[in-house]
Amino acid sequence: MAFLYPPTGFHFLVRFEGLLLKYPGLPDIGFQEVGGLSVEIGVEEYAEGGENRYKHRMPGPVSYPNLTMKRGMLIGSQASKWFKDAVEGFQFEANDITVILLNEQHLPLQAWNFINAWPVKWSMEGLNAMENSLMIESIEFAYQYFRRISPDDLIPV
Repeated sequence: MAFLYPPTGFHFLVRFEGLLLKYPGLPDIGFQEVGGLSVEIGVEEYAEGGENRYKHRMPGPVSYPNLTMKRGMLIGSQASKWFKDAVEGFQFEANDITVILLNEQHLPLQAWNFINAWPVKWSMEGLNAMENSLMIESIEFAYQYFRRISPDDLIPV
């Protein structure tokens, strides 16, 4: 399938794999923003004896930033219960998180699967009696690595 234009980044959903079984209720799929979709390969330098013009450069360990998500606050959501268990019970159960980019027909274009993620930070934007705005919560997740998933390999949503 050839795409003539790059896809837009505003039509996506988030799937928390395994949370529906542990925390029944409506699935957490709607977020206004997802960040941290990046990977960086480190570079290690090696100085060879007698060679003073340059150092050998080789690929090093791969590093991933935390995955961040923002949305309007949901009371009693699966993700907030998962985070509550981590903070109050110090129980860290890793689950996969899948972010799926959708096209205009709501079909998957591309997905990213974050392996063994667990919540590490939750924050709320401040309360302000002078503004009429939504309560926005931000959740951060650490994870081991992520992999890109082609649309052909996705299980229907």
